[in-house]
Amino acid sequence: MAGLRVTTQPDTHPVIDELTVRLAVLDADRLRLEGGDLLTSVLERARELEIHDVVLDAEPATDIHDELASSCGFELDRELLQLRRRLPVGRSWTLDTRPFEPGRDEAAWLTVNNRAFHWHPDQAGWREEQLREREAEPWFDRRGFLLHERDGRLAGFCWTKVHAETDPPMGEIYVVAVDPDFQGLGLGRRLVLAGLDHLAGLGLGVGMLYVEADNVEALALYDELGFELHHRHRWYRRRLRPPGT
Repeated sequence: MAGLRVTTQPDTHPVIDELTVRLAVLDADRLRLEGGDLLTSVLERARELEIHDVVLDAEPATDIHDELASSCGFELDRELLQLRRRLPVGRSWTLDTRPFEPGRDEAAWLTVNNRAFHWHPDQAGWREEQLREREAEPWFDRRGFLLHERDGRLAGFCWTKVHAETDPPMGEIYVVAVDPDFQGLGLGRRLVLAGLDHLAGLGLGVGMLYVEADNVEALALYDELGFELHHRHRWYRRRLRPPGT
């Protein structure tokens, strides 16, 4: 079935706690006609395996995914928005930044990241191994990993990424954050502009980022900076067994 891929995500226990189903709109008509039957089969198999949860992962999410999820008893669990805007931005800003230095800045970055994103499902609780893995990626470029320091401390950062595989290539604000001790100073806006101007300086014509759909403050900032919605990434969850059973 085009558009359906099933992967399992086992934890440290011998029983699979969660099954993830990823749906992509490759053929909308076929997805609408056959997707429900396939999801029903997945749910039946999940019960046989005593899996607690089944998660439906859709990007880009469409009305078809909403209909399939609802018809099979799934509820929306999380939504990310991908926003884009043309580069360059053409806004003035002033902020001293410097590039990230591998081997020197990991500890300070982890402290700020984990303080700023203690609530985030993906970004919270990062360890040095995770950061080192990103540093080893082919796309990693420390020149686009901008740090802002105040009073001898890392106050905030804007980590950018270039998607060379897209046509045309596209720049991303990969992670941007301000330490809670330095919030309220307008650093977030200037850090985003610093990142976008860096990407524009590489000759890229489009900047993008992901943001949680319920992050009202961030959405207001990105709207003010001219970002527009490109697509939605949604996760729907169906609990087959109550937590703790």
